[in-house]
Amino acid sequence: MSDDRLLRKRMGFWSLTAASLGGVIGSGWLFGAMFAARAAGPASIISWIVGGVALGLVALVFIELARVKPESGGLVRYPLYTNGSLVATMVGWGLWLGYVSNPPTEASGITQYMSRFWPGLYAGGRLTTAGLSVAVVLMILFVLVNYFGVHVFAKTNTVVTVIKFVVPGATLLTLLLGGFFQGQNLSGHGGFAPYGLSAALSAIATSGIIFAYTGFRAAVDLAGEAVNPKRDVPRAVVTALGVAIVLYIGLEIAFLGAVPGKILASGWKGVNFSSPFADLALSLNLMWLYWMLMADAMISPAGSSMVYTATNSRNVWALAKNRFFPGYFARINERFGVPTRALILNFVVGLLYLIPLKSWHDIIKITGVLGIYTYAAGAVSVLVFRQMGVTNANDGIKGMKVIAPLGFVVATLVIYWAKWSNLKATVPLLLLGLVLYLFSYYFNKYRLREITSGIWKVVYLLAVLLLSRLGSFGGINLIPAPWDSVVVAAVALAVYYWGVAAGVGYMKAEPGSLELLDAEAKLDV
Repeated sequence: MSDDRLLRKRMGFWSLTAASLGGVIGSGWLFGAMFAARAAGPASIISWIVGGVALGLVALVFIELARVKPESGGLVRYPLYTNGSLVATMVGWGLWLGYVSNPPTEASGITQYMSRFWPGLYAGGRLTTAGLSVAVVLMILFVLVNYFGVHVFAKTNTVVTVIKFVVPGATLLTLLLGGFFQGQNLSGHGGFAPYGLSAALSAIATSGIIFAYTGFRAAVDLAGEAVNPKRDVPRAVVTALGVAIVLYIGLEIAFLGAVPGKILASGWKGVNFSSPFADLALSLNLMWLYWMLMADAMISPAGSSMVYTATNSRNVWALAKNRFFPGYFARINERFGVPTRALILNFVVGLLYLIPLKSWHDIIKITGVLGIYTYAAGAVSVLVFRQMGVTNANDGIKGMKVIAPLGFVVATLVIYWAKWSNLKATVPLLLLGLVLYLFSYYFNKYRLREITSGIWKVVYLLAVLLLSRLGSFGGINLIPAPWDSVVVAAVALAVYYWGVAAGVGYMKAEPGSLELLDAEAKLDV
């Protein structure tokens, strides 16, 4: 743990807020509104609202955890303290898979917009060989910005965030207040929910909504490098997520109202812009906005990817500290004060997403569930900390005994609503983490308690998969709506309290977990 001291505490409220906002305002705002509209029509407004509520509950959980124990890579470390290595591995593996997809996703989005001027980059809904080459170069640039220290990243990202926030704001105001909003779009063309409420719920995880919102967690991931984390991390998270919810809901409404009626002749599923807001501005003859959007299409995703490149390197570092990844990656570069080995690993793995999938939406459909799945364990950890007396009165948030289980249940429903077709592709990736853990369990000579205190996480994953198959969201409809969602919520609540009880039992039986917390707390001073 001596390498913890090599992290440079350089980040204040503004740089932490910029990191979270930088993660939030990326390619999600450029593409999310269109894909949500295609999936659910005007009911996509509900998708953004429900997604915002779900992530809001999750954010409150991690705000308290960051106040109790600010630590870089904390999302991976908290489950280790409370439930042991199995849960920490399942969470860390899923988080890593979700995070590592961001740089190739953003690079793909930038390249797709660039194809407006360089048509050879994108064709047939996929990046061409030339497009893939450009995307790889962009990913290299994201790594270089982070490689030379957190202060370089913080300064670069703050400037980029300020610039890229102006464009979505200008787009929103122009479309809503400039006389381009058509109210009939929200009620015509099949009505407000032309594909049913279930389509709106499914869109939360599969249309880029969760992907767009999850950038708020950057401040939590970088808490160990904050000057005053207990004060600034919560403020940064609340500010970033609050701005994101208002902005994204507004952009969805603006997009829905500004799409020309002739494009909607075949319904919302027929909307297919290669560069959604830019193409919309062009169709409305807003050339100044078009050129601004095309410039921002390079800046917003790049800024977001710089954030995710930074935060995921801390997650790899934390996984190595957890002894899941090789200890080689648990080192901090003494000269630059960042985990440079982790940066390089994530770049190489990111290529494995980019090359076979080749488009923004293809990557999102595979990884959209991963982020929300990994958050669920935080809701368990926060109550375990409380019951074990780790949380003091000043760090606790009022109502957490309701917020945490509610957040767990809502997060589980968002996973379930993603549909069977997506879950059957994503869950095996998570189960691969379990297989890898068994090797780690053997080589690290863990006690059986590490499995017994974490088996609830595996049961939880398999239960959601089974219910997805039996339910109405792409399953065989053996459990019809809305009872399928009710059953999922009930199962989630039962598993939640099982996880809390298992965590309390683990910490009582393993006093070393409390000693580890105390030891790392001293390193944070």
